[in-house]
Order: sequence, then C-alpha cells, then structure tokens
Amino acid sequence: MKKMQFDAVIVANGQFPTHRIPLEILEQAPHIIACDGAVCHVPHAEAAVGDGDSVPEEYKDRLIHIDEQEDNDQTKATRYCLQQGWRNIAYLGSTGKREDHTLGNISLLMRYYRELGVNGIMFTDYGFFTPSNGPCLFDSFMGQQVSIFNFGCARIQSEGLRWNSYAYEQWWQGTLNEALSDRFSIDADGYYLVYQTYE
Repeated sequence: MKKMQFDAVIVANGQFPTHRIPLEILEQAPHIIACDGAVCHVPHAEAAVGDGDSVPEEYKDRLIHIDEQEDNDQTKATRYCLQQGWRNIAYLGSTGKREDHTLGNISLLMRYYRELGVNGIMFTDYGFFTPSNGPCLFDSFMGQQVSIFNFGCARIQSEGLRWNSYAYEQWWQGTLNEALSDRFSIDADGYYLVYQTYE
C-alpha cells in the first residue's frame, strides 16, 4: 500500500483502531479532529467537534460545540475540516460497535465525496474504503480482497480483478472479488465505493 498524505484525520467514536496502518496515519497526521467523546482516545486532538454530550470536562476547552441534530458528529467534524481548507481526510474509528452507525458512516463517505468535494478514505482494522467516480486506477497486490459498492452506476467494468464487474443492483453482489496483480482499474459512468483489504 502506497503512503498516503492527508490534511487531517477525523477520529469517530466507534471502535478505535489497533492495526498498524491506521495507527501510522494517525501518528503522522498534521491535524487531528475528534468526534465528540472520541477525544478520550486522542487527547492530543486539536479539537473535539459535536454537541458535547460525551466530552469529559477536562477536554471541554477544545470543544467546538455544534448543537444541531440534522448531521452526525462525523459530518460536523468534516464540515469543520472543510472550513479550515482541509479536503484530504482520513477517517478512523467510524466502524465497529453499533452496526447502524457503521453503515451510516460508511455511506456518508460517499456523500462527502459527491456533495462536499472531500477526498476521504475510511480506514478500519481490516482495510479501507475509497469513494470513486468514473475511470480509476487502484494500487493493489496479488490476492487482495476487493469489494465494489454501486452508488447509481448503470455501467461498471473492471480489469485486473478475478471476476468481471458490472452495475450491481445489490451491495452484496460486488463483494468478495480479488486482485490479480499490483493494480486494477475500474471504469464506470457514475459513483462507486471500493473496499480493499490490507496486505
């Protein structure tokens, strides 16, 4: 996996990562923003963004209080990053714990990309999600497990994967593919989300 450069890392209040890749990204982050109570996992974060309902008293001095409930804390933290001019964002701690939060946070990654112009990648302990559009080339390795989730494409084609891709109508149809070499390509007429496992 090639080294990626991010403007900021947003740490959500899900399962805090233990895999070396997300931890290295966190260690090298120029800016760390916590989602509300996640500041307990990253006490050196420069800001905690949210409604403050789970921020301990000792971190209240760095709370960016946003009371509205239309967006979740991950989205509020994303908007805060955009206000600072940070568009290349890594997301950690967005999965795990409650499954409804996990699904919501993963799907929001596509919203940030499509509507807000965020170049965001979400890292877990097993792999990473990348929102994409049109033709894209992905660095990989032989045997890497790859899944593709369709967000409205009428056409999806791939090269370098074991099974040919198509415009999946259900999310499960694009799961469990496999890379055949050190890169693969996808060409589509719209938006899709790619999941890749670590080596």
